[in-house]
Amino acid sequence: MDTRCIVIEEETQFTLLELSRVCDVQAQAVVELVAHGVIDPLGDTHHAWRFGGDSLRRTRVALRLIRELGVNPAGAALALELMAQVEELRARVEADRLTPSIAA
Repeated sequence: MDTRCIVIEEETQFTLLELSRVCDVQAQAVVELVAHGVIDPLGDTHHAWRFGGDSLRRTRVALRLIRELGVNPAGAALALELMAQVEELRARVEADRLTPSIAA
């Protein structure tokens, strides 16, 4: 098993074809994820689309949900949104835990 890890900067940008190659899917699969709001490209047309590092992460997670759990793209979009909300709530709880409270 290959355990190498590649760090992708948030500022890194991918074209539609680059993102589809990195994720090992047809470009149409990425277009479908865009249509369902899983990822949001910059640019007006397919040829001008650019995707940031977060889009790579979201695409990979969505494809995993689709392949392994059989959810549809809309379900993957919902799952990603809920996971983001959970992550945000955990960060808030952790911040509250680390912030000393002032007794009134």
